[in-house]
Amino acid sequence: MRAVAEKAGVAISSVSRVINKRPDVSPEMRRRVMAAADMLGYEPDLLAQSLRRGHTKLVGFVVRDISNPFFADILKGAEDRLRQDGYAILLTNSESDPDLDPVHIHLLSRRRVDGLMVSVASEAHRATLRALGSARCPIVLLDREIPGLGAAAVVCDHASGVQEAVTALIELGHRRIGLVLGLESLRPTRDRVAGYLAAHRIAGLPFDPHLVRYGSYEEDSAATLTRELLDMEPAPTALIAGGAQLLTGVVLTLRARGVRVGHDVALVACDQTSWLELVEPPLAVVAADPLQVGSAAAELLLEMLMYDAAPRVIVIPTVFIRRPSLVPPPSATG
Repeated sequence: MRAVAEKAGVAISSVSRVINKRPDVSPEMRRRVMAAADMLGYEPDLLAQSLRRGHTKLVGFVVRDISNPFFADILKGAEDRLRQDGYAILLTNSESDPDLDPVHIHLLSRRRVDGLMVSVASEAHRATLRALGSARCPIVLLDREIPGLGAAAVVCDHASGVQEAVTALIELGHRRIGLVLGLESLRPTRDRVAGYLAAHRIAGLPFDPHLVRYGSYEEDSAATLTRELLDMEPAPTALIAGGAQLLTGVVLTLRARGVRVGHDVALVACDQTSWLELVEPPLAVVAADPLQVGSAAAELLLEMLMYDAAPRVIVIPTVFIRRPSLVPPPSATG
């Protein structure tokens, strides 16, 4: 800063006011200082600034699995919004391992992040709950429910979208609708089951619990669950894949069995991804906007950081988008 001040012909205090974006600086002073800084290749020491200010302008992002395109889009929505206020994101990826979540939360806390955005692999993992409870910064949960934590949250209304999808399948004549799910302990799974049951109840149809299969949010798990459903007698005439990563396992298993989507079986995906319209036939989907989820989470965090606002919950709606994979059961078409 001393070199910049000498180059610009100003006091070191003037350089400090310019670098820290203080309002009491004339346009000419700002121009001279920034020109000198550019010529000398000067960059502010962000670590030193954070120590002085007591905040780092960093947000920790704990995600279950960044390979899930839905989470990747949530991250993009959050980063786009946080960047507008000068914040950067530190990302950790737990690879669906609950034991990694508390490790990452402690790591980010030691990095002195100003806030946390969290989509944990388990809502009931004790070490994760302890780590979140000890965090000394605002927390926004992403499509998770942890009672008593006092965190803000952005959640998707999966139930209404799945209910609409199941109702549409029932109206087409389907009576055996298989549901391939991830962990029963996570909010999105519970919400989807609630929508599935509501549609059956309203239609006055019995519910076969064997048609609802729980596993992990992994391709291999989805493949195993799909094989189990196809081996039932009678087999389901429609399937709903309860997550973007599960969908891959479902589709590959159907293909391996020679079961044609949109002909032999109706298929509905959950979570919108860009390639759903590109496959043949295009896949019907229960969709929430992941960019909106990320942006809303960032807004909540900024409210708490900048205005000391109380934590609140934002619900993102889902919509059911009909596409050619939504067909009547084979017996109804002859």
